[in-house]
Amino acid sequence: MDDAATLEGIVLERSFLIPRWAVMVLLLLLICTAASFGQKAGEPSNSTVMFSVRATHVLGFEGVKNNSTGTLSIQDRVLRFQRGSEPVVQVTLASVQDVFLGDESKQVGGLPMTLGKAAVPFGGGRVVSLCAHKKYDTLALEYVANDGGIHGAIFEVSKGQGKVLRDQLAAMGARVSHNDEVKQSKVEVPNESK
Repeated sequence: MDDAATLEGIVLERSFLIPRWAVMVLLLLLICTAASFGQKAGEPSNSTVMFSVRATHVLGFEGVKNNSTGTLSIQDRVLRFQRGSEPVVQVTLASVQDVFLGDESKQVGGLPMTLGKAAVPFGGGRVVSLCAHKKYDTLALEYVANDGGIHGAIFEVSKGQGKVLRDQLAAMGARVSHNDEVKQSKVEVPNESK
């Protein structure tokens, strides 16, 4: 019995022993995990994006091509526009003097849509025109640049996002006159050359 108890004790001791290579692998995994938690991301954690929307820069910002599409965002009390990997163009919200919101629509489809409208018989092209318009919001900024001059910029955003962006700008400290949305309409000019 004494030999059996000793043999049983040795077997139990050996079953709880972890091989040395397993301990090393486990230790290496713990070190790598701790190192990955210690690394910081590319942006600081105190930088928060309050609002971000896809927009078209119609004109106004220096260094940005007209009619270029990019991301318009509010981050750290700064309005930023970035197109792809190009440098960020930004304006501090404190320098924004006024924000204007407009409502417009434009015809989509280009030449193929125009030819299709012409081919529809009995004036059906007018019905096609009703469906071939895309509505969007225009957002115009008036701001004081670093050189002390007053500048402006115009952006197009999806319908409904212009009001949200204007409200976010006002909430973050930009001066916004509470103007009603300006509706753009085409005015027919009578023919005065009779």
